[in-house]
Amino acid sequence: ERARARILKSGGQIITFDQLALKSPKGQNTVLMQGPRKSRKAFRHFGRAPGVPHSSTAPYVRSKGRKFEKGRGRRASRGYKV
Repeated sequence: ERARARILKSGGQIITFDQLALKSPKGQNTVLMQGPRKSRKAFRHFGRAPGVPHSSTAPYVRSKGRKFEKGRGRRASRGYKV
């Protein structure tokens, strides 16, 4: 909604694809925008395996408490960081 407000404030307009097809069939003088694809929480778990050097991938854990994959190896203040 914040992006919508910024577009409207600067004089732009937001229309649907069927409105765009009627207004400009060839799509001339139009800019199609879309949000970031990697904003899903699931993307935190993709990439190099958690625990591998230089990996910031989140592990799949059953609980998010103090004892569950947050201590040794994840933080330098708890012994070492991989």
